[in-house]
Amino acid sequence: MAVKSKYTNKQVEDLITQLLTVLDNAEAKADLSLMVLGNAATTIINNNVAPSQRTQVALSFGNALKSSIKVELH
Repeated sequence: MAVKSKYTNKQVEDLITQLLTVLDNAEAKADLSLMVLGNAATTIINNNVAPSQRTQVALSFGNALKSSIKVELH
């Protein structure tokens, strides 16, 4: 998700590593990991974003996710 950020690459990468380590230690498969991360994203949006902006934030998040997925066409 290439966006100019107020956070350093190291801050982002360190947090990603921590999250993935927790999922790995729990031996969570892809579907459970995505469910948990999706629920976490929902909780973050609901607890930290004004109600009037939640839909737009969720749409922007989803669009950023879609644009970061690598699709291989065979």
